[in-house]
Amino acid sequence: MCDVREIFGHNLRAIRQSRGFTQERLAYVSGIDRSYVGKIERGQVNLTIDKLYLLAATLGCSPKDLIPEI
Repeated sequence: MCDVREIFGHNLRAIRQSRGFTQERLAYVSGIDRSYVGKIERGQVNLTIDKLYLLAATLGCSPKDLIPEI
């Protein structure tokens, strides 16, 4: 079974790219450090609910679009 963080990171990357965002742009607009965005996408960090909602709002998607299904 894949790590939930890795699946979340994959979902984030896919939605980010589909919206035409680079990591740099997502970081700038959301106020999250670019290197942290990269770590999220690689599944290397546990992010907070606040950051989950911030990323979803920035990308114009629902938080559930980012969270892996059980």
